[in-house]
Order: sequence, then structure tokens, then C-alpha cells
Amino acid sequence: MHDILVLDVAGTPVRWVDHESAAGYYASGKVRWELGADRTVLHGGISRLHGHRSRLEIAAIIAIDGPRWRVRGAEDRAPLSRSMVFARDRHVCAYCGGRFGQNTLEMEHVTPSSRGGRTVWQNVVSACRACNQRKGNRTPEAASMPLLYVPYVPNRHEAFILANRRILADQMAFLLAGVPRHSRLWAPDAGADGAQPAAAGVSAPRKRSPHSSAVRGRENR
Repeated sequence: MHDILVLDVAGTPVRWVDHESAAGYYASGKVRWELGADRTVLHGGISRLHGHRSRLEIAAIIAIDGPRWRVRGAEDRAPLSRSMVFARDRHVCAYCGGRFGQNTLEMEHVTPSSRGGRTVWQNVVSACRACNQRKGNRTPEAASMPLLYVPYVPNRHEAFILANRRILADQMAFLLAGVPRHSRLWAPDAGADGAQPAAAGVSAPRKRSPHSSAVRGRENR
């Protein structure tokens, strides 16, 4: 089952949550507004007052009350990890161009650490083991192994896409709106799972009245 994308009231992505956690936001009246045509219906117990079973609709994207997430400078980027580097690079080796599984890729320093290369987004790429061993402790130029793509820093919106493989169309549309054009997510074969997201033709999700979410929150208490 897909996760729910949680935003702050200003529309900044905050976290992915499961449906149970999202239901808690509705029940506590914290949902301010919603986006997305896809909705999940949860059923609860039977009311003693009217004998009807409680029903709660959860939108694919919800904005909740709370402090606004102020994204500044280095905060507007994905946390660097092996899995995030592989996701950014679509599991494609930067030297031979082959596509590999998570367990057969290595995070490779373009400029080796022994030569002053740092572990930063702009200096790490995905490499298969054969290419990594062949390159060794050399720069791509010294090894005659030019990079097939340029490493870059994914921003916060792209990080949310890379971190989740089950993203609905409305969620993808919302997140892609904040992804810069240099991102490889806009490449023909890009996407959260390697499939094309059809970024150029994505339509904006629909916004629902915040009043309706408050009513559903009270119903599920």
C-alpha cells in the first residue's frame, strides 16, 4: 500500500507516513488541507448513537498544523547515503553505463579520498565492482574512464521521490513541481523505480476544502 505525503501548512514536504499515522492526524484535527484525487477509506467501530460504522477518507497528500519547515541552504538537499546515491543515479554505473542491483553497486569517489576527494554529492557516483576496481586510486582522466553523467546534489523534493518506490501520480506531480530541471528525474528513463515519470505532462493535483477534512476527523474520534 502507498504511503501518505505529509506537508506543513506552507506546502513543504515533511515526511512519508503510513495510513494509521495519517488517520491520527485526521482524528486529532491537525489536517488543514488536502491534495490528490486518490483516497483511501478506513473503517472503524460501530457508533452506539446511530449504529453506523465510522468511516474515514485519507487523501494522498495532507498538510498538517505545526511549525513551518524553513528550508535554508544545505537543508534543501537529500541526506547523502549509498542507497540515495544509487537511487539518484538510477542504479547505472557512471563508467560503463550498465544497470545493476543494489548489492552489486558501490559508491565511488570521482576524485579518490587519498587525493583529497571528499564524500559529497558532487564527488560520488554509482559504479559496478568491475569498473571500481579498474579505476582504482585514480581520477577518471588518469584511468581513461570518463564519466557518463555528472553527479549533482538532489534537493528536498527529489529526496522524497528517491526515498519512496510507491508514489501515486498526484504525489509525483506535486513533488516534481519542486525538482530543478537539471535533475535526472527529468531524463527519458527516469522515475522513482527507473520508469519514466512523464514529468512533462503531469497535471497539477486538485485541492480539497479544509472544512471536509475537519468533519472526517471528528467522525473518527
